[in-house]
Amino acid sequence: MQRYRHYGNSYSSSSSSAAPVEELHAEEEEEVYTEEEVCEELPVEEEEEEVLHTPAGAGVCNEEEAPLMQEEVQPVAQEAEGKTAPVESKNGKRTEGGGGGGGGGGGPKYSMFTWFVVLALLGVWSSVAVVYFDIVDYDNVIARAKEFHMNFSEVLQGKLTAYDTDGDGDFDVEDAKVLLGLKTAKTPNVRDSAEEKTETSKASDETTNQQGAEPAEATTSQTLTEETTESGPAPALGDEAAVPLPPPVDDDFVPDDPRDSAHPFENDVGIDTTGVLVEDPPPQETVEEAERYLTSSKFTQEAAEEAETPSEPAAEPQRESREAEREAEAEGEVTTEKQAEEKLKDKAKKKKPKLLNKFDKTIKAEIDAAEKLRKKGKAEEALKAFEALVQQFPQSPRARYGKAQSEDDMAEKLRSNDMLQRAINTYREAAELPDVTSDLLRAALKRRAERQQFLGRMRGSLMTLEKLVHIFPEDVSLKNDLGVAYLLLGDNKGAKKVYEEVLEVAPGNGFAKVHYGFILKSENKISESIPYLRGGLESGEPGTDDGRFYFHLGDALQRVGDNDNAYHWYELGHQRGHFASVWQRSLYNVDGLKAQPWWMPKETGYTDLVKVLERNWKMIRDEALAVMDQNTGLFLPEEENLREKGEWGQYTLWQQGRKVGNSCQGVPKTCSLLERFPEATGCKRGQIKFSVMQPGTHVWPHTGPTNCRLRMHLGLVIPKQGCRIRCTNQTREWEEGKVLIFDDSFEHEVWQDADSYRLIFIVDVWHPQLTQYQRQTLSPI
Repeated sequence: MQRYRHYGNSYSSSSSSAAPVEELHAEEEEEVYTEEEVCEELPVEEEEEEVLHTPAGAGVCNEEEAPLMQEEVQPVAQEAEGKTAPVESKNGKRTEGGGGGGGGGGGPKYSMFTWFVVLALLGVWSSVAVVYFDIVDYDNVIARAKEFHMNFSEVLQGKLTAYDTDGDGDFDVEDAKVLLGLKTAKTPNVRDSAEEKTETSKASDETTNQQGAEPAEATTSQTLTEETTESGPAPALGDEAAVPLPPPVDDDFVPDDPRDSAHPFENDVGIDTTGVLVEDPPPQETVEEAERYLTSSKFTQEAAEEAETPSEPAAEPQRESREAEREAEAEGEVTTEKQAEEKLKDKAKKKKPKLLNKFDKTIKAEIDAAEKLRKKGKAEEALKAFEALVQQFPQSPRARYGKAQSEDDMAEKLRSNDMLQRAINTYREAAELPDVTSDLLRAALKRRAERQQFLGRMRGSLMTLEKLVHIFPEDVSLKNDLGVAYLLLGDNKGAKKVYEEVLEVAPGNGFAKVHYGFILKSENKISESIPYLRGGLESGEPGTDDGRFYFHLGDALQRVGDNDNAYHWYELGHQRGHFASVWQRSLYNVDGLKAQPWWMPKETGYTDLVKVLERNWKMIRDEALAVMDQNTGLFLPEEENLREKGEWGQYTLWQQGRKVGNSCQGVPKTCSLLERFPEATGCKRGQIKFSVMQPGTHVWPHTGPTNCRLRMHLGLVIPKQGCRIRCTNQTREWEEGKVLIFDDSFEHEVWQDADSYRLIFIVDVWHPQLTQYQRQTLSPI
């Protein structure tokens, strides 16, 4: 059955005043009417329909236009002038008297347009049930409903009465008119008589005819407004109040079974015709009782009574839902309590240290005044204030500690090592005073150790940290600091012992893991170091996000042949900002310098040095061969743990911008040549040395420590085959008397597979883009 495609359009028909007609009960007599069709051309448009106005006194339509009226999808209710107004019975049937003064029309018949309106508004197949129940034996229907275990009464009560707009308890033509916007809804009083209902319906028809030409949206909106003003607030959908019928979704729509939920629309939010979301007002208590007495059919009355029966079991799901809500609230409270406990723990960890003992609390005002000066950056005034306090109260640990902090600030401001040494001594004095609080003792000694390391007093720092660990043996962080102090001294064994103790009591400590892995790798225990380095980095603990650990983890993975994971960690290090790129992994860098693996002499600007080296390569070779005599022992083995296998020896002339001992005495001519080029001899981040590599040697992929230098290789003794060097993804070979230039901050690797040794001369020079000031001020490496 074809359904209407537009809802809410206004359809109007002109009608004159007609004599009142008595309403007949639907069960006593079936009312029929004769429809006199009015002759009017019906314009049909493809996209929207115009409002039709029927002129008074129109003639009868010819026979050719009748089929057009029947095929039209949209119903048009038209009444001829002088025609008696139809009276709608409670079963959706209409009765009409004769036209004019009561003349009879044709024989009785049913209006198909009326049924189309009903079916279109319902939009569900449940409308068929209404028609069916009105024309068949009710007892048979009930029997069939019980047979299929489907209580249609609940469907009718829960669905059809939801569209009851006139309050008579069922869905009829009057309700259809209201939902189409042809009539204004009014909730009748239970005491109203049949005549009052008839007058109300006629008044509504007149009002609708006057407003028929207005747009559909305005009509629908106005209808809802009138419902609210006349009948009070609109009841909620769950209370089966009349609401506009929504547009159809598809032709296979099936209504929900009201038994699925005691209140199927309990949580719905109403939608106004203007498109604005509107919260439904709370349901009225009297609506259900009133509608119980407004049902016109005995069947629907019984259905209403039956629908009330299962309301008691429906309370159980509500109780369960309430219990679930209570449990959720309880869980929420537990979660809140846990969060509060965690916050308290965090606060406990970050609590303000107690630096005042009982005596210091008596002079708290004076201490706060001096501390305020220090925090404002007035280091000199703060120092004077704390010195006065120390002189007046020599037993005050807090005053002494403030004096040390002020001296520390002054040392930073004046860049004075002497002032810093004074601060270091004062920190010790504050820690040695009686009645010092544990927090102040810890803070003073820890700061003292840090400033001792800054001055290069590594052993003094180690002694201070050992004292701290003795005082606070349970503090793992102090033990971690002690391990670092051992590493700074080059005492890897001492550091390893400390970190083993830490990992024994705190096996998940990330800081201890990365440092312990670093120590294992320095011992060439490559495979053992990987889990510690990886675990420490993955912990994300403070002190673990260091480029050195990404560097060594990737290097260890490369050495065990796991290149994929190696470059994964290199990439992470690059993303963290520790590496310039995956290939360029130096850690001591100057930003903005040109970065490329291989260089030409012209690009460096050091063409004069290159020419001198290449012109004098034989003289340089001869001096190198002279000092290669194994009996002299001048060539020392490479000690940086870069070899996978083989032998690799070096003879160093300059390192960190300074001559190395008496090395130039063995190669005087070579040194005299180089002294003319300060870009090489003055390179504090480079070296000048001879390098000899025996057959069967392989150097692991590695990178240099800084991007501040370029490295020149002058070939002295090069076998014809088997010697090569790779920098990034480019591999080259040396030539005797020729210079290769590359940036060793990029990954490079060396193979010596020849039958004899390979000898080259290495000269490091400053990166050409470094300024003179930078070359003078950069720290040596």
